[in-house]
Amino acid sequence: MNLQDKLQTFPLFESITHAARQEGVQAWVIGGFVRDLLLKRSSKDIDIVCVGSGIALAERLAQLLGPDVHVSVFKNFGTAHIRHKDIEVEFVGARKESYRSDSRKPIVEDGTLEDDQKRRDFTINALGISLNEEDYGELIDPFGGVRDLRMRMLRTPLDPAITFSDDPLRMMRAIRFATQLNFDIEPDTYEAISRMKDRIEIVSMERITDELNKIILSPVPSYGFKLLYQCGLLHHIFPEMIALHGVETVDGRGHKDNFYHTLQVLDNLCEYSDDLWLRWAALLHDIAKPATKRFDKKAGWTFHNHEELGARMVPGIFRKMKLPLNEKMRFVKKLVRLHLRPIVLSKEEITDSAMRRLLVEAGEDLEALMKLCRADITSKNPEKVKKYLRNFDLVEKRLVELEERDKLRNFQPVITGEIIMQTFDLKPSREIGMIKESIREAILEGIISNEYEPAYAYMVEEGKKLGLNPVADSKEKS
Repeated sequence: MNLQDKLQTFPLFESITHAARQEGVQAWVIGGFVRDLLLKRSSKDIDIVCVGSGIALAERLAQLLGPDVHVSVFKNFGTAHIRHKDIEVEFVGARKESYRSDSRKPIVEDGTLEDDQKRRDFTINALGISLNEEDYGELIDPFGGVRDLRMRMLRTPLDPAITFSDDPLRMMRAIRFATQLNFDIEPDTYEAISRMKDRIEIVSMERITDELNKIILSPVPSYGFKLLYQCGLLHHIFPEMIALHGVETVDGRGHKDNFYHTLQVLDNLCEYSDDLWLRWAALLHDIAKPATKRFDKKAGWTFHNHEELGARMVPGIFRKMKLPLNEKMRFVKKLVRLHLRPIVLSKEEITDSAMRRLLVEAGEDLEALMKLCRADITSKNPEKVKKYLRNFDLVEKRLVELEERDKLRNFQPVITGEIIMQTFDLKPSREIGMIKESIREAILEGIISNEYEPAYAYMVEEGKKLGLNPVADSKEKS
């Protein structure tokens, strides 16, 4: 197979060919770029392998491209990196690798192109295209990668037991690629993952989570999570999700399988958003159901306060998974805590008070919360889903109307603690908090508007109930 025509759409390859000739080395583009080229997927990340020094080749190319091109050199790894326009190019000398049983960090030696292709994780990532003048554009496919692309199959170049033992992260990558590309995993390869799943313990959580995030961001992430569950990897990396799996029955009454429900919610959400953290909220929205599950002879199965306990579990899960403990975590925590609120409103008579409270608590994350709640409406009965969605439409309409009228999205009572202290000539005290809370509740209940005059008058009345009287001229000073 000759791919000269496809390479012509990337003029940079001709420059690499010239640089390789001047440097006296042979070079190939290899890996994911070749795979995506054949799959007609866009790719801006290019890996170049040469028999010789990848660093020297990168520096030669930079000279040809001009003074504005910078080479980043990583001597410990023998690699170099160039960014040219919107393309990222990494250079490395061909190498062969050997591994110790207790580490996924290889012992690296210089090698041939064949050695380099053997160390690749999957046949579809071992494809290479020559950038050498004598056979420019020629495909090098020693392991049947093109065949596997056509079959939509993931298979290792070598014995999968060797591939996964050498670098157990490749087990996660197998499932990630299968999910992203909608490929099957070749049976012997998948069986090897199941057999060697315990080896994932030597991989850092950061690397595992990086692959997990890519699964979560894929078009149908449930496919990846089902593979992770069936092969046993999920038991090692995310036991909290395993606890969701299964249905318990008492007196002939069962509950839904919360593992598969969670995956359905995650898939549903993918139709509304590609935000990673919103998808994490979907993944964790019912995470506390196993801990809160109870059977009541009258009510059946209950999961009371699972949203509150789930929110409290979020920081610990983020910490263990090496996810950021910042506003991203707080966003997920908030959505897990609030995820039942809009759905409950859609099932009962809607009061303005309940709406105001939801607007205030959700704040700027209201739209994200509503997307999560839409995704959470699941049932095997399509008519039931339609009914809930219609009710949910009414909730959203009322929320928009109330927000436009009362401007509560970033709600702060107009009467501050400083005003209360000045009005009653108080120092910091319990009474100030009591009055502030009374004013807040009155605004949310619609008893007063969030405007200075009515709120000030209400404050004075609440102060009198506590035996407080305004000092002279306090209103004018305010």
